[in-house]
Amino acid sequence: MDTQFLANFLLVVDTGSFAEAARRLDLTSAAIAQQMRTLERELNVKLLARSGRTVRPTEAGYRLVERSRDLLQDLVDLKMHVNAEPSVGELRLGTINTALHSIVPDMMALFATRYPQVNVTIRFDTSMALYRSVQAGELDAAVCLHPPFALTKNFAWEQLREEPLVVLVPMCWSSRDAHELLRNEPLIRYDRTLGGGRQADRYLRRHDIVPRERFELNSLVAIAMMVERCLGVSLIPDTASPLTASLNVARIALPDEAEKRRFGIIWPRSSARLHIVEGLIAAADEVMKAIKTSETRPAAHHPLPRAR
Repeated sequence: MDTQFLANFLLVVDTGSFAEAARRLDLTSAAIAQQMRTLERELNVKLLARSGRTVRPTEAGYRLVERSRDLLQDLVDLKMHVNAEPSVGELRLGTINTALHSIVPDMMALFATRYPQVNVTIRFDTSMALYRSVQAGELDAAVCLHPPFALTKNFAWEQLREEPLVVLVPMCWSSRDAHELLRNEPLIRYDRTLGGGRQADRYLRRHDIVPRERFELNSLVAIAMMVERCLGVSLIPDTASPLTASLNVARIALPDEAEKRRFGIIWPRSSARLHIVEGLIAAADEVMKAIKTSETRPAAHHPLPRAR
């Protein structure tokens, strides 16, 4: 039996919908339905029944729910290396690309001084892929965007930073109006398959701004470098990456309120490596406090100069 199918079965039960479960997993409803049919064939029993627009477990389905949560957690625990000493072992961390290029290096530097005997494996991916990996027990924690849905009680979330949208421009354009720049200069668009890119797209649509698109890419560092070369402007989350500290660019605040991108750390509450994960969170909190302190200093110390 594919344990991921079993985990997805629980999500269907929790949400009452193939479509909602598919949305949270970034899959199609047809793919989820096929997985559920595969489970039913393997167990030789009907697990789900439709009730209007929702689905609910059959009696056999309820019996499977009763055992599955503990079973999946036991399987996660089996994958983990158990140590008598909590400061020794392994940590599997996921991160989104922008966090990897901003807070993660400092976070890991602090963590490594406190947990020198913990071996950390880091991989980066999209937030949606990281949610799935944490759910499946493939990662112990992930630095990612807040999910667009309510987390179940099995997972915990620690918010690290809120990032408003700003218009990133070459320094020589820093005195111009934000909306005027978005309407008249070429746009270097942040990838619309990512959370921040979708937020930027919604802002443009809400204000009837039809930009002249030049590029679309998923690296905020690369976008900043292209802006510096006067290839256009960009509407992006206000990040704090040291990789852009020396670039001759400016950030212009938007005249209207916009969504803020929230990112933080997600982890399973019942993790066998909870002590190590808590140490990671403590290191992340200290790094974020240092970043907030640095952002209150004069503009010369900001990762990107602020335009007024």
